[in-house]
Amino acid sequence: MRSTGRKFRAFTAKHLDELTARAGLSPEQRLATRAVATVLPFRTNAYVIEELIDWSAAPDDPIYRLVFPQEDMLPAEDVARLSDLLRREAPKAEVEAAAHAVRMKLNPHPAGQMELNIPSFGDGKIPGMQHKYGETVLYFPKQGQTCHAYCTYCFRWAQFIGEPDLKMAGDEPTALRDYLLANPQVTNVLFTGGDAMIMGEPVLRRYVEPLLELEQLEAIRIGTKSLAYWPQKFVTDPDADDMLRLFEQVVESGKNLAFMAHFSHPRELEPLMVAEACRRIRDTGAVIRTQAPLIRTINDDSATWESMWRTQTRMGLVPYYMFVERDTGPQDYFAVPLARAYEIYRDAYKNVSGLSRTVRGPSMSATPGKVCVDGVVDLMGEKVFVLHFIQCRDADLVGKPFFAKYDPDAAWLDDLKPAFADRFPWEK
Repeated sequence: MRSTGRKFRAFTAKHLDELTARAGLSPEQRLATRAVATVLPFRTNAYVIEELIDWSAAPDDPIYRLVFPQEDMLPAEDVARLSDLLRREAPKAEVEAAAHAVRMKLNPHPAGQMELNIPSFGDGKIPGMQHKYGETVLYFPKQGQTCHAYCTYCFRWAQFIGEPDLKMAGDEPTALRDYLLANPQVTNVLFTGGDAMIMGEPVLRRYVEPLLELEQLEAIRIGTKSLAYWPQKFVTDPDADDMLRLFEQVVESGKNLAFMAHFSHPRELEPLMVAEACRRIRDTGAVIRTQAPLIRTINDDSATWESMWRTQTRMGLVPYYMFVERDTGPQDYFAVPLARAYEIYRDAYKNVSGLSRTVRGPSMSATPGKVCVDGVVDLMGEKVFVLHFIQCRDADLVGKPFFAKYDPDAAWLDDLKPAFADRFPWEK
C-alpha cells in the first residue's frame, strides 16, 4: 500500500472519443456523447478508468455511468444541434454559444444559492462564501474548484464549465476569519467546491490554520469525493503525510474534523487503497461521514445502499445522508420519484444494524432548507407524504413535521402541494 503507485493522470473531453469507443459505442453515439460534453463537464482519471469501471459491462456499468456523459441526458433536439456543429467542425465560439444556451435552461445554481445564500459583509460580499443556515458557513477555496473526476449527476457542475459568472470561488482566508468573528453564531465551516482535497497541503493549510484559534468554531468539515476517486491522496501522494499532520493539528486544536465523503456505489469502497486511506485519516482523530444522492441507473435499489452502509460501518465510517438528486443539470435523467426514494431508503434501513442507522434521508436540499421524507401514510382519509426539516432558513421550523399530498411522480419539493392547509409552513 505504501508503494509509489501510478501517478495521477486526468482524462478530459479530448479523450472522450477514444474512451467511449472502448465502451463499444458507435461513431454516432460517440459524437452525441461529445455533444453532451460541450454542455456538461467531463473529467476522470486513470484510477477510475482502470480500477473502478467494469469495461466488460460498459456502457451500462454503474461507475461508467457515474463519470461518462450519456447522450440522453439532454433534450434530443439540443444534442442533435450540438452534434451537427461538431460534425461540421464549426468555430469554437459558435459551439460554445450553443452550449451556453443549453446550460441556461438547466438551472445552474439551484435553491437560490446565488441570490439568497451569499452574505454581505463590510463593503460588499465575500467571494466564495455561502451562509444559508445560522451555524454553518460554506467556503469555496479558489484552488479547490475542480475534482479528481466529475460525477455526471453533480449539482455543482456549473463550477467546472469555465464560465466565470457561474463560478463560486474565494481566496481570502483572512476575510473568512473576520466574517466568522463578526458572526459568533457560526460554529461550523464546510470547505466545498469542487473538492478541497484537490489542493496540496500548503494551500489547504492557508485556509484552515487561521480558523484553529477561533473558540466559537466547533467543527471543520471537508466535502470530498477523493476517497472514492483518488485515495492515493492520503497514502502515496508526495504530501500525504504532511496532509495527515495537518488533520492531526486540527483535532489537537479541539475542533471536530469531519470528512463528508461521497460514495455513490459499493464498488468505490472495494480497493484496498480506500481502506488504507480511511484508516490513515481516522488515525488522525478525524471522523469520516458518508453521503451520496440516490441516482437512477447507478444506485436506485435498496441492496446497493444496504451494501454501502454495511461496508462503511465495518470500515469505521459513519453513514450520514441519502440525498435526493437536486433540481439542476440533467435532473430528469437521474431523478427517482420521492415515493420510490423513500421505499429504497426504508428497505435498506430496515436491514442494517443500529450502528448504520445514523443515516438520514431521503433528503432534499431545497430553497427553504433540508427536507426529509419520513414516509407515506393514510391520514384523515387522505394519502400524504410526511416530511420534516433537518435544516431550515427559519430555524423555528426545524424538526416540525408537515404534510404534502401524495404524488407518485413528484421528484422534488416544488412538485408537491400542501395537505390539510392552503400553504406550506415556510410560505408567507
